Amino acid sequence: MAEAKKLQVYSEEQAAERLARELPHWRVEGGWIRRTYRTNSWKGTLMVINAVGHLAEAAWHHPDITASYAWVEVRLKTHDHKGITDKDFALAAKIEEVIMWQPGLEGGPLEGTPQNDLRFAYIKYDKPATAKTG
Repeated sequence: MAEAKKLQVYSEEQAAERLARELPHWRVEGGWIRRTYRTNSWKGTLMVINAVGHLAEAAWHHPDITASYAWVEVRLKTHDHKGITDKDFALAAKIEEVIMWQPGLEGGPLEGTPQNDLRFAYIKYDKPATAKTG
């Protein structure tokens, strides 16, 4: 296997600035970028864990995950660089895209899970940002 490429390690301040621009629901804490996903049940929690696991394996970059009945926390840092790198931002963006995808909002043939029926809805979606008016 080829030697790993040396990546830039971001300070917590640099990481926080980048998250604010690119991934506003993620935060920096304790040397990791983190995101907690709220779910509607244990089944939803397992679905989130499995989706994150699939993405991480496909990317060959592995998060730390903590879970309970109705939430999953994903923590990312590049272990062999002992800090936050572009790998972490890239995987966080892909996780965010997949977990928060709402096909019903796109139109088209995929209608999405009914959000008013907790038997089917598995994630508690973030409320969309509203435009600020002066």
